[in-house]
Amino acid sequence: MLRASAVCEAAGVPASSLVCQGFVNQAAATSIGLGMPNLPIAVVPGHPGVQSAEELERNIVEVTIERVIENLTQPQAQARVPSEPGPRDIVFAGGFDAVNRYFSENELSDGLPIVPPTREKVEAFLGFTDRDPDEVLGVLLPDSRAATVWSVAVNGVMAGCRPEYMPILVALVEAMADPRYGVEHSGNTPGGETLITLNGPIIKALGFNYTQGVLRDGFLPNTSIGRFWRLYLRNVAGFLLHKNDKCTYGNTWRVVLAENEDVLQEIGWPSNSVDMGFAPGENTVTISRYTGGNAIVSVSGSTPEQMLPYLADAVVRQISWQVMFTVGQGMGTLRPLILLSPILAQTIAKAGWSKADVKRYLFENARIPAWQFERILREWTMKPIWDLAEETRAGRIPKVFHESDDPDRMVPLVWEADHYMLAVTGDPLRTNAYVFAHNGVLGFPVAKRIGLPQAWRQRLLQSAAQQG
Repeated sequence: MLRASAVCEAAGVPASSLVCQGFVNQAAATSIGLGMPNLPIAVVPGHPGVQSAEELERNIVEVTIERVIENLTQPQAQARVPSEPGPRDIVFAGGFDAVNRYFSENELSDGLPIVPPTREKVEAFLGFTDRDPDEVLGVLLPDSRAATVWSVAVNGVMAGCRPEYMPILVALVEAMADPRYGVEHSGNTPGGETLITLNGPIIKALGFNYTQGVLRDGFLPNTSIGRFWRLYLRNVAGFLLHKNDKCTYGNTWRVVLAENEDVLQEIGWPSNSVDMGFAPGENTVTISRYTGGNAIVSVSGSTPEQMLPYLADAVVRQISWQVMFTVGQGMGTLRPLILLSPILAQTIAKAGWSKADVKRYLFENARIPAWQFERILREWTMKPIWDLAEETRAGRIPKVFHESDDPDRMVPLVWEADHYMLAVTGDPLRTNAYVFAHNGVLGFPVAKRIGLPQAWRQRLLQSAAQQG
């Protein structure tokens, strides 16, 4: 609503945004990012979702309406957008402890010590890209701040990355700026967190972990690059807790996931990057936002028919309100992710099953009754679009959602089999899987090619020599 109000105000049309009491700070921060720090708002006391019709009416009449009228009839006070230092300005000078205190007090860190981004360290990162330091990779909401190659290097230093990670960091910010991903939703209520999936020879070249302990901190590239993502969201996009980041319960930043491409080649399955449209062997990053996940332990069986029912059941148990991204908000944008340990993938492939076969199985078997699907939308998420029969007749969703009028008919969680995402990684000899619940259009999967600079291998050798 604030963005719509900003358009109206810029056109000379008075506006007033209704803002729930718990979002007042976010409204103030978002207004600054829109370049209009005095956007008029009218507060709705409490939260409408837990108020009776009588309580809501009383709050609107006694509190909100008066402010709306004032916003539409009275001129707004002039306000200035706070100025920021230039990209190469030295904002503070001092020792390690003093620098960290400054960054913490000015909301430039994630609560952990950062590596002070000295000019020398930033220049070392720029030595691993052929891109111009001032090149703008995109403009990021909510603060409408330009994402530059220089700022990527600065935050890479702060996160504890090594200079040779710079090509990955640049590709990540290009993905962050892609409109399909929807970075502006990074601070929404469910608290979804982005998972970075890595593919290509760069996994081994830079020493990423892709076997036992995947997604656990402890390996520098996986860990520091995961931290970089959250720092960049804070410092450039502008997602700060109690301001633009309004998650109710947050997920902490995620360690980078690297696929086991040796096993994929062995069993003849395409990698995640190939599924995302890239050629085999290309270095790529994929980003997608998830609201949570669950480990599926001890997937027993020697055949796909014995193993996959467990996985289908796990997918169903992990997804509830997220069906609003299947029908309703973001029609057809739900992309659940399932991680298979290598031994599970090898066992399934040994029986002659392809990756597409596994996706088809999940599509046909990870289902819930139609009445339950509609109830989640109608009663539990209070969405205006919930009638599967009506949406099918109107041609807005696939016919598989209304093959009969039987309320007990089983309907899928996604539109088609290929909407399931599968990755192979983790302990080679553990029969475990992991299911991620996707945040739909509010963090849609986007993949980017990692562009390596000229003389890449020579630069790696030089960097290794310098680091001892």
